[in-house]
Amino acid sequence: MLEWLKEPELNFPDHDPEGFIHGVCVGQIQAKAGLTQSTVSEYLSILQRAGFIEAKRVGQWTYYKRNEGAFEALSKLIQSNL
Repeated sequence: MLEWLKEPELNFPDHDPEGFIHGVCVGQIQAKAGLTQSTVSEYLSILQRAGFIEAKRVGQWTYYKRNEGAFEALSKLIQSNL
């Protein structure tokens, strides 16, 4: 899922024509994953609590996008400590 969210334009080509302003809708992630909505929501919740993704509620939909700052910080931590 994190890889898909890194390049949403390539991984969710039938997305809303307005682009990925808010991120990718959980329903699209669920369809691509082929898992139940509750399983996908649990995975996304774990990633959000870890700080790797951000969620935005727009009306009845929740959109997710990567928190690139968290990945940069993790990369620096790994490089400096390992």
